[in-house]
Amino acid sequence: MRRRERFAGADRVIRVGFIANAVLMVLKLAAGHFGGSEAVFADGVESACDFIAIAFTMVALRIGRQRLDGRHPYGHGRAENISAILVAIIIFLGGVGILIRSVVTIAAGTYPEPEPIAVLAAAVTIGAKEFLYRFTVRTGSRLESPALLAVAQDHRKDALTSVATLVGVTGAFFGVGILDPAAAVLSSLWIFRIGYQTFRSAAHDLMDGRPPEMLISSISEIAEQVDGVKHVHEIKARRSGQYVIVDLKLDMDPDMTVKRSHDIATRVKRNIFRKFQNVGDVMIHINPHEEQHEDLTRL
Repeated sequence: MRRRERFAGADRVIRVGFIANAVLMVLKLAAGHFGGSEAVFADGVESACDFIAIAFTMVALRIGRQRLDGRHPYGHGRAENISAILVAIIIFLGGVGILIRSVVTIAAGTYPEPEPIAVLAAAVTIGAKEFLYRFTVRTGSRLESPALLAVAQDHRKDALTSVATLVGVTGAFFGVGILDPAAAVLSSLWIFRIGYQTFRSAAHDLMDGRPPEMLISSISEIAEQVDGVKHVHEIKARRSGQYVIVDLKLDMDPDMTVKRSHDIATRVKRNIFRKFQNVGDVMIHINPHEEQHEDLTRL
């Protein structure tokens, strides 16, 4: 997949989510206000907060697609990881707000009596948000985009919140008002889990965490299949947005000319690019095979 196609796919997903969020926000705010449901109205306010998360993602994708330059020799992909951190914080704060609101409602002992329109709004939101989650996570997983995957988790968080809202307003509609805040408390705990998982994944990438072992072993296997490569001495990799940057140390014949070793390294790099569309760069260091040498590092 070409670079332009990758970002076009990400832009399409973000646009769909942005428009859908706008429609759902207006729907829930109106249904909560005119339907007499504090829970649905609060759900609408939460949807408004999601605009912040999507705005972060739109900016991050625009920054991340910029090519490397003198100030950023490894590209700008980490903007996506930063965006994912911010989205995780928004998810977590959303859970805190729901938990506090629910506890206050239970402590007060006064529960709303919603109209059918509030129940309908919650039901529509669940279906719409679950669709957005599946649509976004499918593209995010294919592109391995941390920003899109974070937005997908935000959609899933909204779907879970709306499930709690639906249970609550339905219970309140039939006279069991405490179901509203009780379901919201359980939902907030699940939201905390989603926020933590999103944060942990983004932080792992920002700390140059190692990508999945399957990717590492596959790259190593491709390198060793090239004629002239005796052994993969060491392999490191780190994620930068949608791309993975690989460091390879290859053992070769010590009597080989510089040009010959360079040609082999170029062939290794080309084969890796051909196999893995998400590899952004491969930096290769040549070691003399079966000769003692020192790997200098301060890390």
